[in-house]
Amino acid sequence: MFDARLRPLIDPPLDRLGRRVARAGVGADAVTLAGLALGLIAAGLVAAGHPGWALAPLLLSRIADGLDGAVARASRASDFGGFLDITSDFLFYGAVPLAFVLADPAGNGAAGAFLLAAFYFNGATFLGFAILAEKARMRTDARGVKSLYFTGGLLEGAETIGFFVLLCLVPQHFAPLAWVFGALCFLTAGARVLLARKVFPTHSPEDIR
Repeated sequence: MFDARLRPLIDPPLDRLGRRVARAGVGADAVTLAGLALGLIAAGLVAAGHPGWALAPLLLSRIADGLDGAVARASRASDFGGFLDITSDFLFYGAVPLAFVLADPAGNGAAGAFLLAAFYFNGATFLGFAILAEKARMRTDARGVKSLYFTGGLLEGAETIGFFVLLCLVPQHFAPLAWVFGALCFLTAGARVLLARKVFPTHSPEDIR
């Protein structure tokens, strides 16, 4: 919901930093993997019962997630880079709820499973829409220049990061927060299904006679 509004604010400083990183000889894929490593460290700290300590690597991982695209634009973007970026994001998004479940299986298990199911459904609609958008040669840069077509929604990257930060600050409230956020994820994914139904044809060209 807020990603498109935030891009004009965060892109200029990220692009400046990305040019410096690229000139230093660091590739975009290396930045992506560093961001993933930081995100998994954050998840590990949560699972170990130290959610407060997880805040710094979590936020640094998301800075790296934005920086890798800036480095790619300053050097050389690649299809594999886009693939690595989105798969790393999805692994990070799944690792954090899993970490809270591991930290307290009895208290967080059901809510964590619901949240992961919501992420799974939301991710499927996101990637499915991106595939069809590429097939239809649709383009948008509302959320920055991306390798995949990014559809908007009620919950996007900014909201998810904010949610993870909130969980680290008040881990004792993971269960109710996860139920609410998961429900909103299902709503976001459902809205994307309706959008796809509106945007894409319901029959293949071969069916037209």
